[in-house]
Amino acid sequence: MAQKENAYPWPYSRPTPQSGLNTLPQRILRKEAATPSALVLLNRSNAPPTAVLGQKGMENSSGAPNFTRPFTIDDFEIGRPLGKGKFGNVYLAREKKSHFIVALKVLFKSQIEKEGVEHQLRREIEIQAHLQHPNILRLYNYFYDRRRIYLILEYAPRGELYKELQKSRTFDEQRTATIMEELADALRYCHEKKVIHRDIKPENLLLGLQGELKIADFGWSVHAPSLRRKTMCGTLDYLPPEMIEGRTHNEKVDLWCIGVLCYELLVGNPPFESASHNETYRRIVKVGHAAGAPGCRGQGLGRAGLDARVFVATGVEHRRFLLLSPLLQVDLKFPASVPAGAQDLISKLLRHNPSDRLTLAQVSAHPWVRAHSRRVLPPSAMQSVA
Repeated sequence: MAQKENAYPWPYSRPTPQSGLNTLPQRILRKEAATPSALVLLNRSNAPPTAVLGQKGMENSSGAPNFTRPFTIDDFEIGRPLGKGKFGNVYLAREKKSHFIVALKVLFKSQIEKEGVEHQLRREIEIQAHLQHPNILRLYNYFYDRRRIYLILEYAPRGELYKELQKSRTFDEQRTATIMEELADALRYCHEKKVIHRDIKPENLLLGLQGELKIADFGWSVHAPSLRRKTMCGTLDYLPPEMIEGRTHNEKVDLWCIGVLCYELLVGNPPFESASHNETYRRIVKVGHAAGAPGCRGQGLGRAGLDARVFVATGVEHRRFLLLSPLLQVDLKFPASVPAGAQDLISKLLRHNPSDRLTLAQVSAHPWVRAHSRRVLPPSAMQSVA
């Protein structure tokens, strides 16, 4: 598939060079050398500031790298599709020279421009390219041609967490606690870099070869130096009260999301899933003012999986349906199958007031997490401590 690649400027804006952040892994259980092939892609993406991000190095007569030729689709062997989305597809691929396996995300410019999400794509690339953590999916590089934009991503062999949850319906304490520790560590790293993910949910979490968690899809994330935002984003069942109410929010939205996730992993459905969107909203904004009562399971109609912008543009609409509807009692309810320790963790994360939620450090140190987590870092995480 011969095409002229990168024959014109980056279509939306100039990307920023990578910062070369170091990974800070915790609880190291094994240590192996990094794969040399992976370093090829990493070195190419960490080009000097004078080189365009996405160019690959070639040695000149002096033996020094010469960043002159960008990646093209011809540098890769394309394999089976890994997933399909609104803006394009993801394929298993192999870089021909190094034989390194990657996931190649192919996005169509026409669709991106039609939906007006150029800024969102640029943000996803800039943020994910700067993050290097064992539980965050790596973005090695990107390139583009006249019709498409290609993201060279780390391959997660075990796929989406959501698909595994669908198969097993629920996870046990050990697996759920492990995921909570992995998430807490990865999000703590993000927040230290002033990055808020804002869309943590099973569909955006992938699994590595050893089952280790990989946070993906940073399309809704934001690099906010002040850590305060006021835009609506995320998925309906995972929206925190401050977003529904149109209030300014900060990194604490991610704490709410992992509380919802912990509940869904143990129970099989999100805690506020309801027959209507307004009912879901009411249940969310009423929670956290008092403790939930265990022993009763809410009825759900299936996962909404919808962009919240479709339903709520401002806090005005939220206030309108609350005034027109009878007030509901707080109804964060747990089935008897959810252990007391997990109930304690979830109830301390799903608080209406963001400042009342546990911190990520407290999540990692929570007795239930410490008792049941079996976190193991993958070999790729070891190079920073070699």
